[in-house]
Amino acid sequence: MGVIFDTSFLVEAERRESEISRFAENREEEIFGISVITVAELLHGVHRADTTKRRLKRSAYVEKVIELFPIYNFEISTARIYSELWADLSRKGIQIGSHDLIIGSTALSLGFSVATYNLRHFERIEGLKIEPLIRQQ
Repeated sequence: MGVIFDTSFLVEAERRESEISRFAENREEEIFGISVITVAELLHGVHRADTTKRRLKRSAYVEKVIELFPIYNFEISTARIYSELWADLSRKGIQIGSHDLIIGSTALSLGFSVATYNLRHFERIEGLKIEPLIRQQ
């Protein structure tokens, strides 16, 4: 089994350097990865940085994440899951941000769970295993 890290997890991990290693503790056999949309969201954060110093720091962090974790692309199998979930949720009048739906669909297509602080969207995806995280003060 594996885990897809949601953007919320990686942003928090940037703030708390031990976050990822603490999460992965005693889980050596598992695969940890990210969706390609998470890469886009992280890079968006780089471009939105309000100072050069912050931009450089974020950029270094994002490049390290890209280097460390497998990145799962939006493949046809994921698109099939995505479109079915999107249609089902729309029929029920439930809206989820398209990025979160892509991340959730990626995890489902791989049989992975999602580690996230953002339960609100992910808990609406039927069949998705969520690893809820709680922000430390």
